[in-house]
Order: sequence, then structure tokens, then C-alpha cells
Amino acid sequence: MRLNKAIAASGLCSRRKADEFILAGRVVVNGVPEVNPGRQVSPQDAVAVDGRLLTGAQNFCYLMLYKPVQVVCTVSDPEGRPTVMDYLPEPLRKLRLYPVGRLDYFSEGLLLLTNDGQLAQRLTHPRHHQPKTYEVFVRGAVPEAVLVTMRRGMLLAEGEKLMPVKVDARPLQGRTLLRMVLHQGVNRQIRRMCRDLGLVILSLKRVAQGPLELRDLAVGTARQLTQAEVAALKKSVEL
Repeated sequence: MRLNKAIAASGLCSRRKADEFILAGRVVVNGVPEVNPGRQVSPQDAVAVDGRLLTGAQNFCYLMLYKPVQVVCTVSDPEGRPTVMDYLPEPLRKLRLYPVGRLDYFSEGLLLLTNDGQLAQRLTHPRHHQPKTYEVFVRGAVPEAVLVTMRRGMLLAEGEKLMPVKVDARPLQGRTLLRMVLHQGVNRQIRRMCRDLGLVILSLKRVAQGPLELRDLAVGTARQLTQAEVAALKKSVEL
């Protein structure tokens, strides 16, 4: 296997990051510095990054978590707030799992966690942005002109140009349910869109990402992805 792929397969980082480590002279193979990412290595070769010996390819873990509100999408929080790691069983916390992307503090729903660095890098790269589906409750009625603006693409107050958003509205008593499909990774996009369009968000939940759906997963619980789901996820980012 290529050296950069072997480092990525260890779960340390993505293949692109492994290339950076190798070219920077931070990788040693069998005690000798190696600067060629394409160098072929076998399981018998001793590969170390920054003096840390890698253990070879590991069994990757792929989790779907229903992130609750008022939880941060980090491994630890200096302010002492609950993190997504607090909702994982103790054995899984030792696998160096990391959130893939983010949901803001007051949003809830589907969040992926994995120790597969290569897949995580693909999922967060702009080239591979997957459609993400959200259910958003807003106060009161939503004028048709507002929906048209979202569907055509709009300019945020900060100057960022947004791609068209697929949105359907269902009026309810005193509020409206918006089902929105986004194809960009703009930070806090829905909240900023609604702010600029005069809509007050009551709740915001991610219900799908690419080929994955939240379905009936309970709030604050996690489950491992099935083999079929992992295969579909990898296929969606050309792995």
C-alpha cells in the first residue's frame, strides 16, 4: 500500500494531510526519513509520524448520533458545555472518533462521527458537499415571496451568494414547517437566511445527509451505520 494511504488507514488523518506530513519530513519508515508519499509499505514496515509508531490499518467506526440542542460538536469544550462525546458509550470514546461537520449549539439532529480520516476529509471538502435536509419550524406564516427568494438563491447580508435551496412549506397553527435541502457548507446558513428574510426560527433539525436519514433514532442516542450505509456514503464521495 502507498505510504500516504497507510497513514490514513491508521486513522491518524486524511490522505491529503498524510501527504503534508510526509513532505514536511515528519514521517519515518523503518528508522529512515521518507519524503515520497507513493513509497510502497507492507504491514511489516515500521511507520512513525512525529516519533509515534502507527499500528497499521484499524477497524473504522462509523456512527450516526441524534445531537440534542445545547450540545457542542467538539471532542472537548473549554467552557465546560456538554459535547457530542458525552452521548457515546464509554468504549466508543476511546476510538478517537471525531464529528464530521457541525450543527450549531441550538440545532439538533443527524451528526456523523468516525475515525476514518479519509472519509471525513471527503465529506467536508467543498467538492463533495452532500445535500443536507433540515426541518425548520418558524413562527407564523411564510409569504410565498420569501420561498421564491430561497428557491432562486439569495445574497446574505454579509455578501455571501447562496445557491438555490429546495424548500417546501407546511402551515400549522401559529407556525410553519419548512423542509429545506441545502447543497452548500455555508456557516449557519439557515439561521442567516431566516434572519435576512425576517423569519423567527423556533427549532432546527437535520434529518438527512446524503444517503443517510435520521428516521426514528431517539434524541441523544447513537448507532453504528450498517455496511450498506457505509458503502453508500463512500460511493457518494467517490471512495
